[in-house]
Amino acid sequence: MFGIHDLTLFIVSGLLLNVMPGPDSLLIMARSATQGWRAGSAAALGIGAGTMVHVLAAAIGLSALLATSAAAFTAVKWIGAAYIVYVGIALLRSKPARAAAAAPAPLPYRKIFFQGFLTNVLNPKVAIFFLAFVPQFIAADAPNKALAFIVLGCIFNVNGMLWCHALALFTAFASTRLQLKPRVTAWLGRAAGGLFIALGLKLALSKPN
Repeated sequence: MFGIHDLTLFIVSGLLLNVMPGPDSLLIMARSATQGWRAGSAAALGIGAGTMVHVLAAAIGLSALLATSAAAFTAVKWIGAAYIVYVGIALLRSKPARAAAAAPAPLPYRKIFFQGFLTNVLNPKVAIFFLAFVPQFIAADAPNKALAFIVLGCIFNVNGMLWCHALALFTAFASTRLQLKPRVTAWLGRAAGGLFIALGLKLALSKPN
C-alpha cells in the first residue's frame, strides 16, 4: 500500500531508534522529574510537533537542502546547537527549593511544549535522519512517494509519542516513588543541563554526512 514495503521491520526499527537517548529524552525526563508527568507529556507533544515538521519538510524535498547545502546545514546547526545549550544553561541554573513556599513557579505547559518543539525542529540531524532512513522502506515505483513518506513519518512519530509519554510517566512515577528531595531534583536537572550543553556542542561540531 502506497508503495511501502517491510512495514513491520520499519515499525520495529523505529521503536528501537526512538528509545535511544538524546536531547528529546533528556528534556522529557527533566520536566517530568521536576513538574510531573503532565509537564513531560507537554514536552513530548512539542517534540512530536517538531518531528512532523521534519516529516513534511522531507516529504516535499526541503530537507534535501540540509543534506546538500553546507551553508544551510551550518546555519540550522548553529541555531539548534545554541538553543540546546540555552536550555542546558537554564537547567544548570536551577536552584533547590529551601521550603515548599520557596519553590520556584513551574513553567507553563505551553512554554514546555515550545521547548520540546524547538529542541527537535532545530536539530538538522533529525532532518538528515528522515532522508536517510525512511526512503529505505519506499518502493522505487511507488505511485506517490511523498504520500508514502508522510505515512511512514506519521507511523514513526506515533511510535515515538508512545515511548515519550511512557518515559514521562515512568520518570514522574520514579521521582514520586523515590520521594526525591528538592535538592536532589535540582541536581538531577543540573545533570541534564550539563548533558544538554554537551549535546549542543556536539551538534555544533557535527558535519553533514
